[in-house]
Amino acid sequence: MPHTIALIGGTGPEGRGLAIRLALAGHRVIVGSRDAARGASVAAELEQALSGRTHGALSGDANEGAVAAGEIVIVTVPYDGHRATLEALRAALAGKIVIDTAVPMRFERGPHPVDVADGSATEEAAAILTESRVVGAFHNLSATVLQDPDAPVDADVLVTGGDAEAKQIVIALANEIAGVRGIDAGPLRFSRFVEQITILLIGVNGRYKAHTGVRIVGLDH
Repeated sequence: MPHTIALIGGTGPEGRGLAIRLALAGHRVIVGSRDAARGASVAAELEQALSGRTHGALSGDANEGAVAAGEIVIVTVPYDGHRATLEALRAALAGKIVIDTAVPMRFERGPHPVDVADGSATEEAAAILTESRVVGAFHNLSATVLQDPDAPVDADVLVTGGDAEAKQIVIALANEIAGVRGIDAGPLRFSRFVEQITILLIGVNGRYKAHTGVRIVGLDH
C-alpha cells in the first residue's frame, strides 16, 4: 500500500536520493526544507529526473508542512542540525513513524565520528521524540547511487528500533526499493554501530573511488 512519506531536510543528497527511489516504488513523497520554495524547487527537479518513468507523486513544502501531511517521516538533515530540527518539530511528529538516517560525523582530512551523549543519532531522536515511533534506517546507502535512477542499488538496509510493528513497516518500505533488502538489526542501542558503518564506508569509498554498500550474507531470505 502506498504511503505518504515526508523527508525532513529532503533537499540534500540523501534526501533527494531517497525521494527518487521511494517515488519509483509508488509512494507519495513530500520533499521538506526550511524554505517551502526550496522544497518545491527540488521536488520539481526530481520530477523532471523521473520523466517518462512510472512513479508516485512528488511535491515540496516547508518541513512543518511536509511533516503534517506525512504518515511516515524520514529525517535526512546533517547531524549538526539534528537536535534543533527535531526539537522544533517534536509536537508535529507525535504519533508518527520517524525514520532517522543521521550519522554523527565531522570531516577533517576524512570522516570522524562525533560522540553523542545518548549513544547514537537515532537514540538521541528517540529521547527527543518521546511520543513518536523512532526507527533507524537507510544510513549506509550511497546518496550518489540513490540519485541516479539508472544505477542499481545492491545493498541491505539495517533497521534498528524498539517498536516491533514500526520496524517491520520500515523493513517492508526498504524492500520496495529495487535491489534493497531490509534487515532487522536489533534494538535502538545497536544504532550506533549501524551509523558508524557509514563512516567506515565513506573512508573506503574515498580510497577506492567507489560507492559501496552493506550486504549481510548467510540469511535464509
